[in-house]
Amino acid sequence: MSKLAEQTADMASGTPERILLAAEKLFSERGIDAVSLREITAAAGVNTAAAHYHFGSKEAVLKELFSRRAQPIADRREELLGHLEPDTSGRPVLEDILAAFLRPGLEALGTPDGMAFSMMRARMAFEREEVRRAALSQAFNRTSEMALKALAKALPDLPNHTLHWRFHFLLGSMVYTMAMPGRIESITHDGIDTVEPETALAELVRFAAAGFRAP
Repeated sequence: MSKLAEQTADMASGTPERILLAAEKLFSERGIDAVSLREITAAAGVNTAAAHYHFGSKEAVLKELFSRRAQPIADRREELLGHLEPDTSGRPVLEDILAAFLRPGLEALGTPDGMAFSMMRARMAFEREEVRRAALSQAFNRTSEMALKALAKALPDLPNHTLHWRFHFLLGSMVYTMAMPGRIESITHDGIDTVEPETALAELVRFAAAGFRAP
């Protein structure tokens, strides 16, 4: 059982937990702004007063939910980035860095619990609300900085400005893959399974590595 699945089982009892699970489902399906606290409590089968008592506001529900879900992903990413093996030149291998950075988030796509969180996290990446952007930064900035440092070591001839642009595009590819599973299938009709974690990871690492190595 994945950490996200274990968390869902742990969150399945008790009023606060029911509120969080209902909020996650609604946020992932409809977006954050489109969902009211009243709708969350109705889906959870509790009254609005209970939500105000336990959390105080919809933003507080979002912040608590995101913190619980994001931390295992960030911890796993930090672990993988911290154990990169150097190549014969003493530098980390580009594909290994990319796989370590991408794997924890993409693995979540393989479970119903992780799919809901992945879609919610992707929606937050496009939010302009500072509270929500701050939650993303708090959860993932440290591991993004670790990845950038490793990439700089792996690609010493790449100017920092260019490296940062390419990392920006890597983030965009990752978020889109998490936010729009099934989109490419609707265009090509060739049976591509974008939610199968290992396939998605292998293809995205190959694509991103070519971009980082481009002149």
